[in-house]
Amino acid sequence: MKNVCLLVFAVFALTACKQKKEEKEPSNYTVKGDIIVIPDSSNIKSKLKLTTITEEPYRLQMVTAGTVKAIPTQYAEIAPPFSGRVIKSYMRLGARVTTNTPLFEISSPDFMAAQKAFFQEKSQMLQAEKTLKRQKDLKDHGVGSEKDMEEAATSYEIEKKEYENAIVGIKVFKANPDNITLGQPLIVYSPINGEIIENTIVVGQFIKDDAARVAIVAELNKVWVVGQVKEKDIRYIHELDQCSIDIPALPEKHITGKIYHVNDIIDEDTRSVQILIECNNADHTLKPGMYVNVDFSNAPTKAILVPTTSILQMNESSFVFVQNAKNTYQKRKVETAGTDSNRTVIKSGLKPGDVIVSEGGFYLSNVQ
Repeated sequence: MKNVCLLVFAVFALTACKQKKEEKEPSNYTVKGDIIVIPDSSNIKSKLKLTTITEEPYRLQMVTAGTVKAIPTQYAEIAPPFSGRVIKSYMRLGARVTTNTPLFEISSPDFMAAQKAFFQEKSQMLQAEKTLKRQKDLKDHGVGSEKDMEEAATSYEIEKKEYENAIVGIKVFKANPDNITLGQPLIVYSPINGEIIENTIVVGQFIKDDAARVAIVAELNKVWVVGQVKEKDIRYIHELDQCSIDIPALPEKHITGKIYHVNDIIDEDTRSVQILIECNNADHTLKPGMYVNVDFSNAPTKAILVPTTSILQMNESSFVFVQNAKNTYQKRKVETAGTDSNRTVIKSGLKPGDVIVSEGGFYLSNVQ
């Protein structure tokens, strides 16, 4: 019985050695540094599939959070230029206004002082003008002197300049110097075309010259959506590219926007770049301060995509095997930038024309 057991053990050992030998023998390859040579006779050769790298159109799937913001040139916070008491208000929330629309009236001591200076300078200029005309007439009739006429002319020019300065002082209040009357209240007009979206003014209240805003006028038919894109993805973003805007509060609503501006400064804390997207907003769906999601997938670009099966991992790095010559392969590190179905976007490490092992690369990885 003992002899029978020894015989069985010997047969088993010989069979195992034979199988192990058969597993090693067919892998017929040569390794020289980081170069692997696989001859045509190797059984590995038939397991390798090659692909030539090309650059192709690709729409990057990039989603980021965004915030709705009024366009600065179409947004105005209204505050009186000087202190005074509100005596009348024309404002109504939601009302459309233009630059000729009065918002409210205020009795302002500063405006009163400007009126007084205006009428005083106007009177003095008219008086200087009459004096100049009289001196010219006297000189023309041989009664007046050249000196008196020159002094009158100088006085008139000075008063005229003072009067012009007083006109500017009146126009600062958007008042018409031709129609102004002494003691009239200051009428505050809208500085832009738009809609009254905030009104906190109360008739009778006294407003100081350093008071906060009392109203907001904004044109919201177009707004900006402010998004952030990571530094590594800047190259995929271009001005005038289109993108989709999704509103969490209104999941059934989808809006298309156009990239208006890509900021030239990178936020050092987040390593991201601010992107301004202009959106049509005629129905006022987008409201300043609202949170939205921005999908830049509509921003087309060209990229290198390779089969995901060609990418191998080692020490947290990605690499592929590149064919340098016939039957010669070399490991090359690559940087990826996302996936698309069963393909992976290559950010760096490959260029068009490179030939890579798209399938069977792990056989080469095992021989190194």
